[in-house]
Amino acid sequence: MCGIVGYVGREQAAPILLEGLSRLEYRGYDSAGVAVCSAGEGRLEVAKAKGRLKILSDMLHGGADISGTTGIGHTRWATHGAPSDVNSHPQVSRSGRIAVVHNGIIENYAELKAFLKEQGIPFASETDTEVVAQLIEYFLETDKVGLLEAVGRVLRRIEGAYALGIVSADVPGQIIAVRKDSPLILGQGQDFHMLASDVTAIIQHTRDVIYLEDGELAVLTTEGIQCYSQLMVPIEKKVSHVDWEIDAAEKGGYEHFMFKEIMEQPDALRRAISPRIAEGQVVLEDFHLDEAYLKSLEKIYIVACGSSYHVGMVEKYIFERLLRIPVEVALASEFRYMEPIVTQRTLVVVISQSGETLDSMAALREAKRLGAKVLSVVNVVGSSIARESDQVLYTWAGPEIAVATTKGYSTQLAVLDLLALYLGRLLGTVSQETYDQGVAALEALPEQMERVLERREDIQYYASQYFNHNSVFFIGRNLDYAMGLEGSLKLKEISYIHSEAYASGELKHGTISLIEEGTLVIALGTCGRLFDKAMSNVAEVRSRGADVLALTTESRQEDMAHAASGVITIPDAAEIALPSLGVVPLQLFAYYVALMRGCDIDKPRNLAKSVTVE
Repeated sequence: MCGIVGYVGREQAAPILLEGLSRLEYRGYDSAGVAVCSAGEGRLEVAKAKGRLKILSDMLHGGADISGTTGIGHTRWATHGAPSDVNSHPQVSRSGRIAVVHNGIIENYAELKAFLKEQGIPFASETDTEVVAQLIEYFLETDKVGLLEAVGRVLRRIEGAYALGIVSADVPGQIIAVRKDSPLILGQGQDFHMLASDVTAIIQHTRDVIYLEDGELAVLTTEGIQCYSQLMVPIEKKVSHVDWEIDAAEKGGYEHFMFKEIMEQPDALRRAISPRIAEGQVVLEDFHLDEAYLKSLEKIYIVACGSSYHVGMVEKYIFERLLRIPVEVALASEFRYMEPIVTQRTLVVVISQSGETLDSMAALREAKRLGAKVLSVVNVVGSSIARESDQVLYTWAGPEIAVATTKGYSTQLAVLDLLALYLGRLLGTVSQETYDQGVAALEALPEQMERVLERREDIQYYASQYFNHNSVFFIGRNLDYAMGLEGSLKLKEISYIHSEAYASGELKHGTISLIEEGTLVIALGTCGRLFDKAMSNVAEVRSRGADVLALTTESRQEDMAHAASGVITIPDAAEIALPSLGVVPLQLFAYYVALMRGCDIDKPRNLAKSVTVE
């Protein structure tokens, strides 16, 4: 959700902070602010504004109006307190000498706030974050300790999830960084150091980063970074190198990041697939789960949120068909509370694009507590979920900036398809013919996806015909139903059209009562063995007056054209590859509909890229 950036060095901090915050806008926010320390004058200047970052940047003339070489910045998504200048971060202590930026939630803030008010300390905002700033100053004044010790005492009293950046006017060349259940990385440079909630905020300045673990704290100065354990013992941390290019996080001439990332999917798939297939065999060199353990599996859980959950819905069909092991797909936010039946013979697969989704992280920890091994499929190298899993498979999709995932979803599908084939071969549950067809289909997938993208004008035409609908239904069976879940989500999250996906067989169990003259139904019929049933469902909704836009394979186009109002096609392929091909027209349809409705495509309202609070 919210974005953090910090800088300490020899350059003016404010322009660097504003530039870093601009690279975090994709995460979603409703206000922005910076706090900068001036070493010569020992003062702290804070500037905040509700609304887009441009308001703050214009107010500060790009940062020229606020001087100092140490500072922190923040883009906030309101949790405690409505969006306003006062509730924006950084939050400051009553003297104005301590400033704090914070991602996450302080769960016991009300209790701490009541205590501080009893001490006569007034509060200016409605935020939980102000409690941290006020409590730091309280310990500085009452206990007569240094800033680091005061922060340590605060950490022993607050509960919840947090990533914190803290500066003080009394220690102007220093930033304190803390993390617990919310991502925070440190950037190492020449005569400067940085912190951020996302590497995109600092990649222009340094590629050398340190990943803080839960409970760890760091002190950043111009000269270096000193990290501490939860017990405040100095520790050494590994420095990792980020190797993707900065232009991967730029629009590159495209109007929107989402469209750019849709178009990048073939190359993203090549990165995910090509190194993992050699001479017609799936080769997972980075996969090390014990063969005896895998052969003992009695159940697989797939745990995820949002689009990653829809990946899990697709893979349930594929895994059960190829592995003959029961697969249950669970929403990460529900997993802890459903008392899952997990044993040492259960594999829990956690899917997360960012690798920092809080609900998924909590589900991972619960699965390990119950004795399961955890395999994660993530995009961000070194992320929290990747580090805490027994095994990780990276999707190598590159940075994904748009809130609505596209290439993240596609590469997750591809990696799990490869895993299904790999395990099917290992367990002896997949025939040689099916295995060979699957491998060939995945090798051909990037080129076939390029063919789909080349016909995007056809999809744009259909979007122009249907963009004014206020309610849309997606119907399909089996893999088509699972794919429809993602198509429906894409449409609703960026165009704000009410959209629902239903299993076609459920139409007569209530859903069909919603179909009336002119209702748009997007009928998915790519699964060849179920095509006749798909045709029957199209006839059902057409007879109630629906406009039907169908998605099917090229070989079935003519048959479907007799029943539907319009037909979009994808290349014929083995069943394992159909969801990957079929989702692309649905992504494009959602994009073009949102474009024609004038929506803010990359930053849809009320949504954030990485959900790091419950």
